[in-house]
Amino acid sequence: MTEPCFPLLGLSRHRIGIDGAGVTTLVAGADCPLSCAYCINKNLLCQAPKQVLPQELFDRVKVDDLYFRATNGGLCFGGGESLLHLDFIEALRPLCPGWHLTAETSLHVPPETARRAMTLFDDFIVDVKSTDPAVYRRYTGCDPEAAYENLRLYAQTLDPARILVRVPIIPGYQDEAARDRCVQTLRAWGVRGEIDAFSYVVPKEVQP
Repeated sequence: MTEPCFPLLGLSRHRIGIDGAGVTTLVAGADCPLSCAYCINKNLLCQAPKQVLPQELFDRVKVDDLYFRATNGGLCFGGGESLLHLDFIEALRPLCPGWHLTAETSLHVPPETARRAMTLFDDFIVDVKSTDPAVYRRYTGCDPEAAYENLRLYAQTLDPARILVRVPIIPGYQDEAARDRCVQTLRAWGVRGEIDAFSYVVPKEVQP
């Protein structure tokens, strides 16, 4: 049986307070089902990724094992859609006991994928974009129902401490009042944990 590979685009070490608890290394990977208008990783996602095996990735990040263990940190998978690589995560997990594995995700995946991810990652940072279906479609180019259903599932099933939901002001798409309505909707959906209500800072290179 062929070992699963991860489409690695890059690593960012010694991140604190950005990708979950403690000191983390961001593991950026390719592949994403969305086409967000202001995606800061569009150019990155177009690059040919380096395919790495679980042991190869572990060997590259284990230098920070002491930091991870001392601060309850670990690896945060992002870049594209981290939940598209669950076979790899399952194979990697036994190599890094004592580390937290966090997924940055839109949850725009099939329900069976979302359920499986609950057993493989410790924490989730969910970029919900918008709870207004029209805004979501216009901004991402995709239908939101799968993402919404998966988020409701997570809100109803997981410990609230395991989920951080991010909902932004999106210039030209979602103003402050609309973002605040999204926060109210998220609470109505059962999201009891932290909600990060923020504003996108749109780099010049991705502005329309």
